[in-house]
Amino acid sequence: VFQEMRTRECRFINGTEKVRFMRRYIYNRKQYMMFDSDVGMFVGDNPCGETQARCCNGIPEILDDNRAAVDT
Repeated sequence: VFQEMRTRECRFINGTEKVRFMRRYIYNRKQYMMFDSDVGMFVGDNPCGETQARCCNGIPEILDDNRAAVDT
């Protein structure tokens, strides 16, 4: 059985002064790609994730949506 999971989390630093938004992509209990608002782009954790991260980083609409998620 193959399982894919996507999670979103916000971490609050110094109360609500600074917010860090992270979106994680997990396949079979192993994270392969993530978006970190501190970095501002997708980062791959393995060769397959790096390929998908490059693809997602090439689409400005996806990056803008994820960067705007910090404000909401």
